[in-house]
Amino acid sequence: MITRPLDLAARLRPPPRNFDAWHFVNAGLLALFFFLFGSRFILAPGLEVGFRLPAVAGARAGAATATHYITVRDSGQIFGANGLMDLGQLEAWLQAEAGKTRDPSLLVKASAGVTTAQLAKIFTAAQQAHFRPILAAEEPAAAGDPGP
Repeated sequence: MITRPLDLAARLRPPPRNFDAWHFVNAGLLALFFFLFGSRFILAPGLEVGFRLPAVAGARAGAATATHYITVRDSGQIFGANGLMDLGQLEAWLQAEAGKTRDPSLLVKASAGVTTAQLAKIFTAAQQAHFRPILAAEEPAAAGDPGP
């Protein structure tokens, strides 16, 4: 056996003779912890969660719907239904699309690095074409994430 060359068996403590009360205190505190702070969704994962978020009155009344979409990258690239375009092509596209839809709106999905000046030019072009511009911003990409 491995303990014989170093005589480790002689240096071991003898096992305790009584069952200490601290074991019961620890077990009681664990039970109290799970009773107070335990989640029924974690301790019983097979249960179905039966709650719904409450409906807020008038939440959909203020929601903006878009009829046309563009994506603007921080490099100045504008992607629309026709593909990649510059600001001049965007203005022509908006003028062409303005008469096709009643109450047209333009959703501008801008990446994190788009400047306010770029957005102002796009919003001005949209308003001149009688579009209602709506801004949607993307979260900045994490470090090392090339993005979409």
